[in-house]
Amino acid sequence: MTSEVRTAPGDAGAATTAAMIAPDFAVLDTLRFVGALAVLTTHVAFQSGDYVRHGVLGTLLARLDVGVAIFFVLSGFLLSRPYLARAALDLPRPATGFYLYRRFLRIYPVYAVAVVLALSLLEENTGADLREWAVTLLLANTFFDPSLPAGLSQMWSLGVEASFYLVLPFLMLAATGRRLRRWRVLLVLAAMVALTMWWQADLIARIAPVAVGAPQQWLPAYLSWFAIGIGIAMVHVDMTRGRAGRVGRSLLDLGRQSGSCWALAGALMLVAATPLAGPVLLAPVGVAEALTKNIIYGLIGGLLVLSGVFAVPGSRFARLFGAPLPRHLGHTSYSVFCLHLLLIDLLMDWTDWPLFGGHGVQLWLLTLAGSLLAAEASYRLIERPSQRLKRFFPGRRSAAAPTRTATTGTGTR
Repeated sequence: MTSEVRTAPGDAGAATTAAMIAPDFAVLDTLRFVGALAVLTTHVAFQSGDYVRHGVLGTLLARLDVGVAIFFVLSGFLLSRPYLARAALDLPRPATGFYLYRRFLRIYPVYAVAVVLALSLLEENTGADLREWAVTLLLANTFFDPSLPAGLSQMWSLGVEASFYLVLPFLMLAATGRRLRRWRVLLVLAAMVALTMWWQADLIARIAPVAVGAPQQWLPAYLSWFAIGIGIAMVHVDMTRGRAGRVGRSLLDLGRQSGSCWALAGALMLVAATPLAGPVLLAPVGVAEALTKNIIYGLIGGLLVLSGVFAVPGSRFARLFGAPLPRHLGHTSYSVFCLHLLLIDLLMDWTDWPLFGGHGVQLWLLTLAGSLLAAEASYRLIERPSQRLKRFFPGRRSAAAPTRTATTGTGTR
């Protein structure tokens, strides 16, 4: 169990400690919406068939599933940073029970609503039995089924997120020990990347014939993306302490050049649009293609998160991405992610537009408008009330870290 840092009122040390443990990353709120919008757009492009209608543009639309990499890098950064910052200050680690309770409140209420709506409203899910309801509500489809129910296929990534939540305390224990040492963190990050490479190159093929689920959608296949976020968190903590090494200073300089980060990400997207990253449709992917796509997506997610973490205060980029409206969209982006595929299926049913039958622009506009409205309602009626339940956790005052209380997308709630 952790304890709060106790300092006298007005003590400058308290402000410094709070800033070290829980700084405000305004740009990352908006970046979360960028990831959700990318995922929404790629799903619309798939359902309408635009993947194969517009040449390179269609392939780029297919590669907007890079939004998942953005989510995973963000999670790696935001969730690991309190552990690393506390270790740097020789403070106890965050209390695991309270951390998991906050993670549950953050993702499960909206997810449960999405599951109930999808299994109840979509014709493709008619006849779902008690087992399917239970497995889906437990966020365990990828471990027991080869695919997910209609309207919920994007939730494989939420299953990966939940798995990461569970293993993060153990990763941070291995990375920090009793005192923060950069070499220990780097060793853990190297192991995470190596496991992902091994999983993609060999273990999936070995496990798939005997697995009842989808091992290509399990956490080990994406640990490298989370590792990138943790690495950025380590650089930020070192920078805050004035101990950034040569590599850290280089990353800091790159992150301050937001235009360069986004230009490099755009160039990598063009590379991902080539056959090097594999087919755009649901066809078998070779090992080399899977590894290439994984590396490219991780680099893209890392560049964008780097630009948000080290955005220069007062710059045009920081003002644009830190403005109230974009940040609010970031706050509602989780509901956009959970509900948009259900809305796509409902819209196609209501309009009688056939699968792969075109109408991509119309479907995108309707889906975006409907998702924003549904997400706003979900944020106000489900997400925010759920966050208030944090106060009922036993021993919350002694378990909580000295963090900001705003319920923003960049909070580690």
